[in-house]
Amino acid sequence: MAKQDYIFRYLTIIKKLRRSKQASFEEIRDYLHNESEFQDRPFSISNRTFLRDLNEIRDLFKIDIQYDHLAKAYHIADDQQTDLNNRMLESIDTINSLKMANDVAQYMFFERRKAAGTHHFHGLLHAIKNRIVLNLIHRKYEYDDPTTRLVEPYALKESKGRWYLFAKDLKDKKLKTFGLDRILDFENTPQRFDYPKNLDVNAIFQHCFGVINLEDGKPEDVVLKFDPEQGKYINSYPLHESQTILVDDENELRVKLHICITHDLIMEILSFGETVEVVKPRSLSKKICTISDKVSKLYQK
Repeated sequence: MAKQDYIFRYLTIIKKLRRSKQASFEEIRDYLHNESEFQDRPFSISNRTFLRDLNEIRDLFKIDIQYDHLAKAYHIADDQQTDLNNRMLESIDTINSLKMANDVAQYMFFERRKAAGTHHFHGLLHAIKNRIVLNLIHRKYEYDDPTTRLVEPYALKESKGRWYLFAKDLKDKKLKTFGLDRILDFENTPQRFDYPKNLDVNAIFQHCFGVINLEDGKPEDVVLKFDPEQGKYINSYPLHESQTILVDDENELRVKLHICITHDLIMEILSFGETVEVVKPRSLSKKICTISDKVSKLYQK
């Protein structure tokens, strides 16, 4: 059996238990049998193989699957559904869909966009894990000349389908984000660095929309009112992790965000057009009005 088949089998077991919450070995075995035909992979297993799979899943994905003797079923213990594991489960669905179709171009239509720079993943992660200072060749915009930066790489951050390198620029000692799609090249230097002990990347971006980090900015309560139709989308795909629902009825969806007001947030609100109203703060409402007035005047000439 190919190594990738083992991985897909592990992920399929995880997927089954996350959907069903708990399942007997026989239920898992039957599910694997059906998925074996669906995915065209050899998933049939014995009880001994299944127990070995549980150990591999624990080692590879840090997911502990335990047996409940009372329920006579297996379940995932303390499943935190990490972003990494969730993304892997999403990927398996995508890959299997692509594999099913003989001519995917007839059925699947992708956005036409430039490469996201994901080919840099391996090299950048190696540098982050091994604390290697990088000589980074980066071009901010297509019409700009490339610049060379000496950086300490700390993390990779995703935002709206794009990936960014979060690093310290050793020239001015500031924390910055560099779009992977705009990194032309990089090379390891002989220099090493100590990873900051108290660095919490999630905390740094917790109150930010996108990757703009305001070192001195303070989060505010932002209340937005959406019409019922747009509200359905906002409900299913929140704007920010802090989003809480204040009103949800046939007339409106009103949500509250605790967030820093940045240019990216303003542009996101404007993208909803007349389907959204800024209820508070008043300062943000005025900014939206000012920009909307300028746009309106462009079309009155």
